[in-house]
Amino acid sequence: MARKCFNSPSYVKPCVVDAAHKLLRPDNWVFLDGKAHVDYRKGLNGLFTRQALEQYLPGQEEIYNKYFERWVNLSQVENKGEHIPWMHQFRFLITAVSCRTFVGHYMSEEAVKKIADDYYLITAALELVNFPIILPFTKSWYGKKAADMVLDEFSKCAAKAKVRMAAGGKKECILDFWVENMIESEKYRKRVEAGENVDQSEKPSMVIRWFSDLEISMTIFTFLFASQDATSSAATWLFQIMADRPEFLAKVREENINARNGDIHAPISLDALEKLPWTRAVVKEVLRYRPPVIMVPYLAKKDFPVTPEYTVPKGSMIVPTTYLALHDEEAYPNPDSYEPERWISGTADQQTKNWLVFGTGPHYCLGQTYAQDNLMLMIGKASMMLDWNHKVTDQSEVIKVFATIFPMVRPPISSPLAYILNPSGRLLPHLQEPRLIVSSFRTLLAILAFASTFLEFKRWWSCFLLYT
Repeated sequence: MARKCFNSPSYVKPCVVDAAHKLLRPDNWVFLDGKAHVDYRKGLNGLFTRQALEQYLPGQEEIYNKYFERWVNLSQVENKGEHIPWMHQFRFLITAVSCRTFVGHYMSEEAVKKIADDYYLITAALELVNFPIILPFTKSWYGKKAADMVLDEFSKCAAKAKVRMAAGGKKECILDFWVENMIESEKYRKRVEAGENVDQSEKPSMVIRWFSDLEISMTIFTFLFASQDATSSAATWLFQIMADRPEFLAKVREENINARNGDIHAPISLDALEKLPWTRAVVKEVLRYRPPVIMVPYLAKKDFPVTPEYTVPKGSMIVPTTYLALHDEEAYPNPDSYEPERWISGTADQQTKNWLVFGTGPHYCLGQTYAQDNLMLMIGKASMMLDWNHKVTDQSEVIKVFATIFPMVRPPISSPLAYILNPSGRLLPHLQEPRLIVSSFRTLLAILAFASTFLEFKRWWSCFLLYT
């Protein structure tokens, strides 16, 4: 049923909360439908070819080297070897590696840190049940401010890339590949318009139009939007599971060291990375066992006959879930156990209909190969450069849903103002007097929460959860 929904673009389209249009901007490409969406995606395919993915590896390795060194200092020096919560560290890491892959060195480290600090606010603003109007001091308001900051930073990067690539700069990131394609397409068009008979061998593989800095920024923002929470989720589970199942970590470590001929600091090629069976298996299995995105809301554009007995009315929200397909006992025996060997000696790779981690149909994840290779590179390097252990609790394998899924953790504070904290656990700079805030905003917060729930009820009354 979920697969049918993903593969029925004539009946349904992805549905997002109202705040998404305000944060990502209403004319963002992700809100396109039908042919317009397909044509736009075609212009982005060149950013995720094997040639492009190979070029991104050095930048990713640079980030992992830097952050793993910082992690050792944080754990052993600042916290003297004591166990501490690490989920936010994974979020910071993924922000850094994403920005390095997407916009290279065009963005300063200070800007990357700012995005990492504030991205939590964007995620919170995009929760399914939220206040639909952006009012000061609501989650939507903080999210909008953070989103505007991210868009501004990416716009600056786009402008810098156009100058550098026009001067013949080397391609190092997604933005470079995109801008070079724009430049080559523009040159080709001018030659054709001038009446020149251009040989087909000189025609760009994909002729695209010229994009403004803001258009590029909005698209790069959607890449970050798609990767940040999902990859942070996968990284968190992957590190925890490797700590709790050291026999698999040992296999990953051994094959990564061997692939680099004993030099743990040696770079690795994309082909060599993808030929590491245990590294691939632990990543594939964590994505199956704990899929980051467990459901994707869709909107019925017209009456949708999901079964012979039932038709979803036009205008209803349909929420297909990927979780049960990935935990189907017929496809994946003993599905509730983490067993990476199923990807080596089992039949897991043959279960293509059940592999819905990255969706399917016209809206499947454009960066699915990049995401898996990135996780393989991350855990491979970590296995060689780090040793870590995990303090297991009765909540360690309990799932908490916050946009994506994470291990259950105790919230940093118990307060009606928890939602206005940034990831470091401190109040935002202009809210340093919590007692005054509580007294002046408690009633307002209660009213807003009630209004949000009431207004969203009409939107959700015809919501359906599709399971298989």
